[in-house]
Amino acid sequence: MQKVTDILFLEEVINKPNLLNYKENKEWKSLSGKEFYTKVFQLAAYLNSQNINKGDRVLLMSENRPEWNIVDFACQLIGAVTVPVFPNISENDLSFILNESQPRLAFISTTYLLKKYHSLLKSFFDNKIVLFNRTENALFIDDILKTFNLSEIENKLISIYKTVQPNDLLTLLYTSGTSGQPKGVMLSHQNLLSNVLNCQHIAPFQKHWKALSFLPLNHVYERMVNTLLIYKAVSIYYAEGIEKVVDNIKEVKPHLFVSVPRLIERVYQKITSTRDTLKGLKKHILAWAIALAENYELHGKNGWWYEFQRKIADKLVYKKWREALGGNIECMISGGAALNPKMERMFLCARINCMQGYGLTETSPVVAVNTFDDSGKCIGTVGPIIPNTQVKIADDGEILVKGPGVMMGYYKNPTATAEVIDNEEWFHTGDIGEWVDNRFLKITDRKKGIFKTTAGKYISPAYIENKLKEHPFIEHCMVIGANEKFPSALITLNIKNIQEKFPSLKKASLDELANDKEIKKTINDFVQKVNKELAPYEQIRKPYILNTQWSVESGELTPKMSLKRKFILEKYQNIVDSIYRSNDV
Repeated sequence: MQKVTDILFLEEVINKPNLLNYKENKEWKSLSGKEFYTKVFQLAAYLNSQNINKGDRVLLMSENRPEWNIVDFACQLIGAVTVPVFPNISENDLSFILNESQPRLAFISTTYLLKKYHSLLKSFFDNKIVLFNRTENALFIDDILKTFNLSEIENKLISIYKTVQPNDLLTLLYTSGTSGQPKGVMLSHQNLLSNVLNCQHIAPFQKHWKALSFLPLNHVYERMVNTLLIYKAVSIYYAEGIEKVVDNIKEVKPHLFVSVPRLIERVYQKITSTRDTLKGLKKHILAWAIALAENYELHGKNGWWYEFQRKIADKLVYKKWREALGGNIECMISGGAALNPKMERMFLCARINCMQGYGLTETSPVVAVNTFDDSGKCIGTVGPIIPNTQVKIADDGEILVKGPGVMMGYYKNPTATAEVIDNEEWFHTGDIGEWVDNRFLKITDRKKGIFKTTAGKYISPAYIENKLKEHPFIEHCMVIGANEKFPSALITLNIKNIQEKFPSLKKASLDELANDKEIKKTINDFVQKVNKELAPYEQIRKPYILNTQWSVESGELTPKMSLKRKFILEKYQNIVDSIYRSNDV
């Protein structure tokens, strides 16, 4: 295979009866491989009829659903370039992307999104907008598809497809980033395909497997995995939304899914918080099983007595954890940020294959990943480097990457491209890492995230933040303290967990929760507990509980739930000043 779209022609993909699955009117419905193939060609014919040619940009704004893939593959078929954007993108970012990429046509999923961004979309596209849901006075994708007959268009489109080259631009992915304007990452057909092929070894993908997809397809992480699953003819089920994931897991009973650490942390917190609701022997058994799991080591290193206890715990406790994830779970893949090793140990002990990986949009994305087989795992690392990719650690600790997955560059931004890709074609990731056992890559922090206090001590905030987020009352936190005497932390509350613990606070406002004496004491006590595991210069002083929530919409988080550190510091500058300028500092 030379291009991602070659997957479309594979016999096992075409013959798959339930390739893409979605919920409609409370029922799961399926799109077969043959139906997918046909719809891709029909939509490609429409694009061709609208004079969308090789290299032309097409905007795609939608939640996860089969139409997303149909548009993506249809564009690939004729060499058009998709510009996917998140449905919750800010108007400023959307305006920047539209003006820089100049797409000629837009595919939007719902009337809600059309209305939300109406002024921008209307002024830019006029009537060249296609909706996935039927709406009056708008083009509806199903109506468009019906106007083209596969037998009449197939040969012509295959001829066009043959002119598309592996190194042609496939997609423009605008990274939200943690600071500054979005940058358009240019990925070629070969970039994405190489990542798919070089990651096919990470798990024993089976054709009877079902995967639940809920991370945004706009992000290259979920998009690459979806492409890999289609290539392996694994059935993909699109969740109804993040809020429905738990319900969809029970219905679909997936064999695998990919996630970000924050969602895995919530599962961990849910499991551990049940200790407070149980009594007597059940409570002791659960506490024992959790403690056992949190000390798990690979390759039987804990010894025979530990493994004997593990079997008992599996029958009494761990089996129920797997059932809560549908009962068929074979593996869950974590990426996008560092996963706390404690959670990794717990799930692995419970025979839930938790596989942490690492990559960036600029690397298509995977650079390293722990594999399904224990020989390719190392807890606390992101695993071995994938085939055909080189990684080296620079003198300052920065991770450098070279290989077929490295992007073509930043769109219309040669200066930014030259800043990250050197003359020897090494991509500078901005992440700090080290080797474990000369084979497994370990990420220790972001190069720009590390800061120095006035005492000259370097602080790695990500590690401390992961420790703090183990508490069920803490939803998000950011360690601060650059050029200050000590590190502190801004903390947001997990309202749901607090209300489950304290039903009397269900009607309390955020301000009341943030100032509640018992909540403040609980969190401060936990901070002191974490401090005992840190060096004196790393210990958190004067943590501040915010009376607000952080979200993608309000600007503090990227779509993959990473902190926008610069934005947060600017937004809460008055609070930061109060922490460090008060008389008792």
